[in-house]
Amino acid sequence: MYFQRMRDLREDADKMQQETAKLLHMHRSVYGRYERGEREIPVSALMALADYYEVNLDYLVGRTNDSKMLPKAKGYQKLVERTLQEEKKE
Repeated sequence: MYFQRMRDLREDADKMQQETAKLLHMHRSVYGRYERGEREIPVSALMALADYYEVNLDYLVGRTNDSKMLPKAKGYQKLVERTLQEEKKE
């Protein structure tokens, strides 16, 4: 499942759950539930993680074993950040 890949990527990057949760603007316990597969993670958070770890989204969710990052559209990162901020407000 994709949550195992999330954990593997985080550990490979020598990051703690707290650091990753901060990146996603959420509490560590919420991120931990996503990583354990106890809760469904929002697509916008998956997109942000794929960008952060510089892997493609299909790799992150387990649809492929090819982690090569595809070229981003101009302004894509700002869109992801804005979406995460909007979700945080909800």
